[in-house]
Amino acid sequence: MHIVFIEPRFPANQKQFIKGLAEVGVTISAIGERSKDTLDNELRHWLTHYEEVTNVCDQKQVLNAVRFIQRRKHVDRLEATVEAHIMPTAHVREAAGIPGTSTRTAYLCRDKPAMKEVLRAGGVPCAESTAAASAEEVRAFIERVGYPVIIKPRDGAGASGASRIDSDRELEPALRALGPGRSIAVEEFIEGHEGFFDTLTLRGKVIHEFATHYYPNVLEAMRTRWISPQFVTTNRIDTPGYNEVRVMAQRVNALLGIETSATHMEWFSGAKGLKFSEIGCRPPGVRAWDLYNVANDMDLYKEWSMLVAWGRPEQYPSRRFSAGIIALRPECDGRIAGYEGLDQVRQMFGDSLIDWHLPPAGTPTQGVDAGYMANAWIRLKHENYDHLRHMLDLVGQTVKVRAHG
Repeated sequence: MHIVFIEPRFPANQKQFIKGLAEVGVTISAIGERSKDTLDNELRHWLTHYEEVTNVCDQKQVLNAVRFIQRRKHVDRLEATVEAHIMPTAHVREAAGIPGTSTRTAYLCRDKPAMKEVLRAGGVPCAESTAAASAEEVRAFIERVGYPVIIKPRDGAGASGASRIDSDRELEPALRALGPGRSIAVEEFIEGHEGFFDTLTLRGKVIHEFATHYYPNVLEAMRTRWISPQFVTTNRIDTPGYNEVRVMAQRVNALLGIETSATHMEWFSGAKGLKFSEIGCRPPGVRAWDLYNVANDMDLYKEWSMLVAWGRPEQYPSRRFSAGIIALRPECDGRIAGYEGLDQVRQMFGDSLIDWHLPPAGTPTQGVDAGYMANAWIRLKHENYDHLRHMLDLVGQTVKVRAHG
C-alpha cells in the first residue's frame, strides 16, 4: 500500500497522520511546500519519498509531482486533511486516476449554498440560505427571510469570515469587508445551541462518531473578549438524546457521497429543532482529535490510517471520559505580562488536567477572533460530563491572563 500525503508539516498535527500511516505499515510519499532539508528526523524516517512544490493548492504543480511519483511506484491513495487542500487534491486525484474523495463531494463540502441545496432536496433540515453575487441579491434574501442573517465566504471553513447581521446599518460595512465582486453565502440565523459531530467513514458507512458542544456558540465566542469559550466532547453519545444528530450525520454523508474519510459536521438545536449547519470532508480543526483520543483510549490518527490504507477498523472508543478545552483570553491586546490562578487550578484539578499552553511573558497576543488555541488554553477530562463543565467554568473564573499594550 502506497499513499501520497499532502503537506506533512503544517499545521503541526499533520505529522501525526504520517506517523499513523507508518505505524500501520504503509509506504508513504509526501508533497509539501518546503524543501526536503527542512524535514525533521522522524519525517525523514517515515517518508519513502518527498516532492517539493511552491503551493500545494496549485493543481498543476501537485499533479506533476504525483505523476512523477507514479512513474516510479503505483499510488493507491492520495490524501489531504486540511480544508484548503481538499478541493485541489480531489481534482488531482481524478486526473491521476487515484481513488478517494471525488471532486463532486469536495465541491459540495466546500460551497455552502450548493451543499445545502443538495441536502434540502434530500430531506435534511437546514437554515434558509442562498448564494449572492451582489448587494441587491443579499437585500432580496433579507427581505424574504428577515434579520438576523449570517453572511460569509461561500468556501469559508466554520466561522471563518462569518458575520451576524441584525440590521440595515450593519449590512453595508459587512458587505464592504467581504470585498467587491465576491460570491458569498447568506443564510438565516438560527437561534439555538451549537455543536459539532465528527465521523470516520469507510466506503460510505460511519464507523466512528463523536459529539462535541460549544459554550457559547462560535460567533459569540469569537467576538467577546471577556468570555473564556469552551468546547467539550461528550461520552454520552450512545444515549437516545443523540440519535437524531447521528441519523442526520449518516444522511448528510450519504447525500454528499462521502466514502472513506474523516468528516466534521456543525449543527444547531433550538426552537426550530435540529438544523444542519455545514460539513467538511476532513478532520476537525483545533486539535479536537486529541480530546477524542484521551476521552476514548484510542489513537484516531492510526485508526484513520487503518481505514484509508487497509479498509478495516482496528480500535473502538471506550467512552470513558468527556474531555474539553477552555480558551483563556488576555485582558487586552499587546504582550503577555503573566498569569494568575494557575496554582489554584493545578491543586483543584491536577488529576483531570490533560495539557495546557501558556505563552511566556513578552509573547505578542492574538485577537479574540483568532480562535480557541490562539493564546493560552487548558484541556481537562472527567468521567462525568456535567462535572467537567463545572470544572471548565471554574478554570475560566480563576485563571487571569494579564497583558499590557
